[in-house]
Amino acid sequence: MSEPSGPVALATRPSAPRGRLRWPRPLAAVAAVALAGALAACGGSSGTSPTSSGPLVFADVAPFSGPDAALGPTYLVSCEGTANAINQAGGILGHKVVCKTADTRGEPADAVPAVGNLFATTKNLELIIGCTSDEAASVVPVINQHKTVMFCMTGQSEFDHVKYPYFYRLVPPDLAESYAMTVIAKQLGYKRIALAFGNDIGSQTFVQPAIQAIAKAGMKLVANVTLDLNATTYRTEAATIVAAHPDAIMTEALGNADPTLFAEIKQLNGGKMIPIIGTSAAISPAFFSASAKAVGAKVFAANFHADNLVTATSGPAYDAFTKALLAVKGKVSGAQTGDFTTYFTATGAVHLYDGMNLAALAMVAAHSTDVAKWRPWIVTIGDGVPGAVVVHSFAQGVAALKAGKKIRYIGPGGPTVFDAYHDSPGIFQIDTYSPAGQVIVSGNISAAQLRSVEP
Repeated sequence: MSEPSGPVALATRPSAPRGRLRWPRPLAAVAAVALAGALAACGGSSGTSPTSSGPLVFADVAPFSGPDAALGPTYLVSCEGTANAINQAGGILGHKVVCKTADTRGEPADAVPAVGNLFATTKNLELIIGCTSDEAASVVPVINQHKTVMFCMTGQSEFDHVKYPYFYRLVPPDLAESYAMTVIAKQLGYKRIALAFGNDIGSQTFVQPAIQAIAKAGMKLVANVTLDLNATTYRTEAATIVAAHPDAIMTEALGNADPTLFAEIKQLNGGKMIPIIGTSAAISPAFFSASAKAVGAKVFAANFHADNLVTATSGPAYDAFTKALLAVKGKVSGAQTGDFTTYFTATGAVHLYDGMNLAALAMVAAHSTDVAKWRPWIVTIGDGVPGAVVVHSFAQGVAALKAGKKIRYIGPGGPTVFDAYHDSPGIFQIDTYSPAGQVIVSGNISAAQLRSVEP
């Protein structure tokens, strides 16, 4: 079979990180309370059973408000584009696909009732996407109890070794991204590193692995600040960073936090920007637009790098994906009006598109929308079996299945290799921006490089 061209062909899949994090007691407690509360709200744990008629619902469970509000619309663009492509190809066993949203606000306390309401009010709820690190520890047990398949964007490492049968993930744990950011700093020759991460759950999971990786790489941690995502100024934190004279800042603080910090650092640093190394969450139209406005597009582009998961940049999988997203350009509520092509490399857009296609093809292969029958096909179609033909889109997969062929789906996110916990971590590339906001792939990160900074 042919591998996707471009960066995918240049990198190798990293080995699973050896370091594992225990489930923090607060998260475990939140999950237990969430499970009890949501089940009470929903009236049981049997989930929804699709009827013989009506559309199938793919639900985007993610922040649409709050500091991480850019995540939900990114996933929704992917959902609407994928649903449209599936429907254009005839739908799933006679069913059309529609997308629905549940705003978690990025907070466990808001996520639990949002998911409870979703189950209570939604007929034919077939698949859930999203569930970010902000709320995953709370909602994954609930969704799993309802026997509903989910493709989540959480990077929390507890999902490496706590098995939920209905949980699937096509992205690596956050600690792997911390290692990738450290590799970028090492490649660029930086010696003195500052950390600036948001006070939300999803951002804080990067901090301790980053500290350990920086030490392993022989670099010096000179500042470590936490940004309150509800604040309107970070002048104190900016002053701390500037006074420490770092060569670079490793960061994830979504919403207006990072752009505000960048502007204040520039002001306090004699008009000069300190180089930034971000996570894959920084690859979005919203993040570029806000950062460019804060410090100037040329200045930001010249001083920014981020780790990102390798995605195809050409070939049949990329063509099908971009066509699907472009078909809904301007039609998705809350989507950014900046450079729409940024969605083509946004981790959430790419890997949730692949997850939705895997689920849809699994239903077709199983000749059923009964989750008990189609769920086992996800790994079969993703990882492939002997004699399987490679397909790169839902339409191509359906045609092959109707012809009596076995299939392996390889989308723009590359091939899957699911482990016992339904994790299939991707491989990393290094992204930058042009002054116009276009994403530029500037390099790759090998498995050996990740291992070199892994504690």
